[in-house]
Amino acid sequence: MNDSNETIEEFLAEHTSDVEEAIRKAAAAEILPRWRRLAAHEVDQKSGPHDLVTDADRKAELYLTEALVALLPGSVVVGEEAVHANPASYGAIRDDAPVWIVDPVDGTRQFVRGEAGFCTLVALAHRGTLLASWTYAPADDRLAFAQRGKGARLDGERLFAGVPEPGRDLRVATSHPDYTTDEQKDALLGLRADGVAPRPCGSAGLEYLAIARGELDAVAFSWEAAWDHAAGLLLVEEAGGAHLTLAGDPFRIQGGNTLPFTAARDAATARRVVGLLSGGA
Repeated sequence: MNDSNETIEEFLAEHTSDVEEAIRKAAAAEILPRWRRLAAHEVDQKSGPHDLVTDADRKAELYLTEALVALLPGSVVVGEEAVHANPASYGAIRDDAPVWIVDPVDGTRQFVRGEAGFCTLVALAHRGTLLASWTYAPADDRLAFAQRGKGARLDGERLFAGVPEPGRDLRVATSHPDYTTDEQKDALLGLRADGVAPRPCGSAGLEYLAIARGELDAVAFSWEAAWDHAAGLLLVEEAGGAHLTLAGDPFRIQGGNTLPFTAARDAATARRVVGLLSGGA
């Protein structure tokens, strides 16, 4: 294919519904049949007890990898489970080919517990720029879609993040302590301030969706894995929100960010959260 973003925009104009169908079919074939029916041998640990993988993760990612590359020949997939097997494959995010960034089951711990708080995340990027994203919550059959410059929608309804309610505590979802360094823990302590109500995050993808819907004011995360953030960051941007790293720069999916970072309902809230993470007021 031609490697210009214009050509990818033409692809999206014609095939967005095909991508959505592939995501729904992957969930119907590989994820939902295993929800609340997982056998012990279908669940493994990766880096530790809070980093789980299931047969649903593996098989759904394989399904999506085949389907998405078939839809956009010349594209590549960076998926959480494939990168776990071959870390070098993560580098495709920085290459010239269009890249699908896939988290087949975001919120695997919730999925294993039989809870509804999990989703499938797919984003399409080119040369570090996020162009489109899909956030699908199979248990509730909700699908959010965002396209750069064209807004964000949930089940067809336009999303507007809005601004936090004046006088109300700022609602912020934060990284699980197991995924933070001592330095990052110190930064996150800045959120224990008057006027802020921090809580541990669940599925990152669903937290981003909550920001885009105006149900959550911000997140403060301390890890970079693109499959957790790519879809949600574009969703928040296109709903009117913003994201900033501790250095005050937008988050880069290629990596090299100063952590923690935030995504928020509006730019002023993003700056406020970064100020708190930096030890400011």
